Amino acid sequence: MIERTFVMIKPDAVLRGLVGEVISRLERKGLKIVGMRMIKMSEEEASSLYSVHKGKPFYDELIRFIRSAPVVVMAIEGESAISVVRRLIGPTDSKEAPPGTVRGDFSCSKSMNIIHASDSLDNAQRELSIFFKDSEVLSYSRLDESLVR
Repeated sequence: MIERTFVMIKPDAVLRGLVGEVISRLERKGLKIVGMRMIKMSEEEASSLYSVHKGKPFYDELIRFIRSAPVVVMAIEGESAISVVRRLIGPTDSKEAPPGTVRGDFSCSKSMNIIHASDSLDNAQRELSIFFKDSEVLSYSRLDESLVR
């Protein structure tokens, strides 16, 4: 099933010059970027994105970190996109992320873990709506899509 999901390249990846590497891994996997922009996240966007963590001990630090530098927000589309992206990026904790995953290869810690990706269809829709209007998410076919359908 074709799904759309939300992916964010976090400040640590932007500051380390890893944006192209992360995007390249997503595209080489056959996923399609249907919306993308670099932003400096507002307080409102950050608190909305991480509302599930409000009240937890790390919440304030998380909001401060995610607003510390630009991030790249993306709408990604593909066959089983949510689970494919989650496998591609690896577990949140860098100590548990296997080599070959984005986090296993590049993350420095549990908080500085390069990338955020939606973990469910409901969260994907909620997170996409924070950063993208419907008109900002495009529809097109990759050249290789006609070969696999």
